[in-house]
Formats: sequence, structure tokens, C-alpha cells
Amino acid sequence: MLNTHDLLNVAGKIAVVTGGASGIGLATAELLASFGAYAILLDINEAQGEAAVAGIKQQGGQASFYRCDVSSSADCQRVAADIDAAHGRIDILFNNAGIIRRKTVVELEERDWDLVMDVSLKGVYLLSKYIVPIMERQGGGSIINSGSGWGLKGGDRAAAYCAAKAGVVNLTRAMAIDHGAANIRVNCVSPGDTDTPLLRDEAKQLQRNEAEFLVASAGGRPLERLGTPRDIANAVLFLASDMSSWVTGSVLVVDGGGIA
Repeated sequence: MLNTHDLLNVAGKIAVVTGGASGIGLATAELLASFGAYAILLDINEAQGEAAVAGIKQQGGQASFYRCDVSSSADCQRVAADIDAAHGRIDILFNNAGIIRRKTVVELEERDWDLVMDVSLKGVYLLSKYIVPIMERQGGGSIINSGSGWGLKGGDRAAAYCAAKAGVVNLTRAMAIDHGAANIRVNCVSPGDTDTPLLRDEAKQLQRNEAEFLVASAGGRPLERLGTPRDIANAVLFLASDMSSWVTGSVLVVDGGGIA
């Protein structure tokens, strides 16, 4: 009889996670490693990234860290080539890196708009551009892009973020169509408010009391709590694994019922 580890089969696979030094990225790298994948963490924070890898290894997992600015074509091309040279394949790509600026279009400076778009949307394009050919060569792979509930509905004072995440959602669908014949599945996980450094930074941007902001963020959801990074990581594991072998072009909302 198959057990859970057989169904969620990522043993021996090479998994690349952007924004892997903290929050959802770190939780996902840890979970994938615990199910047997070799987790490769990409981030711009080298100290946190190396500490995250050390933690995964202490738990018996396999992992390594590469510094990568996902908004840089040169960085993405270099890292994809280095991973390919070191491992000979890339089976899973979780395009998770993102940033938010809590401003309206009137309040946004052009540099704010560009930063959010470059990290949250352009980064998905760039890393996929250099990793998809590796997956094509090896006969397939699974790409999971990080969307948001605000990529499916609007949100207040987050114009650039809403636009970027809506772009991620439809980019996911386009990629699924383009690369399905190569046995590359492309899906999107769309979290609701999740207790991460990014959410806590939003409180600072809005000049809100952090504890009160977190409580308010959990309000109105049928499950009446914030998400945890592990909640989102569980969904990514499903989409990365053989359990979802006939799932592509989908958007999996993980938000405690927030947009229901």
C-alpha cells in the first residue's frame, strides 16, 4: 500500500525555491527537504540563506544556498547554469520571491512600482526563462508560482502588488499552455494573509500597531486565523509532487476562506 511519502513523491528531486531565506520560502524548502528533495534556496540575504541551509541540514535534509536577485537577468542565468552544472537537472521551481508596497497609484513613486513588478512578476519570468529549457531537456518538471488572493480580487493601498500578482496568475496559465507538451506542469498557489516578515512589514508601512494589524488581517475569514508559512508550503508540496500529476494551469487559493 502506498503511504503519504510515496504519493507526495519528491525524493531525490532538485527543488529551487526563491525567497528561500525566510517566511513561506523557508517553510517550503524545509518541507521539500523533509520529503527527500534537495532544496536549493535563492535569496538576496546571504546570512539568512546560509543559516536556513544549516538548519535544514541539522534536521537531516539536503540543501544549499545561492545568492540571487530574481530581478536580474544575469543573476538568474548564472544561478540556473550553476545549479545545472552541479546537479544536472532541476525538477521543481517555486517562484516565491515577492515584495509589497502599501500605496495607492497616487502615492506610489515610479521606483516603488518598478521594484514590486521587478521582484514579484519579472522575477517569475526571468528564472523560468532559464530553468524551463533545463526541464525540457530532462523530460519535464513542476513550476509553482506564488500568487495572492489579491491577484484574484482587489485590495486597498496595494495597487502595484495587486497588479503584479494578477500578472503572475495569468502568466501561470500561459506557461502551462506553452510548456505542457514538454511535460512541464505550471501552477499557482495564492495565499491569503500569512504570518511572515512581509506581512509584519506591511504593518510598519501602514503605520499600524503590529499585533492589532495581525488580528485584523485574520478577521472575516471562515477559519478565523492567519495562515502559517507551513500552510502554504503544504500546498506547494502537493503541486510539486506526483499527487498532482494531472494538474496544470491551476490556481490553488490557500487563504482560510478569505475570498470565499
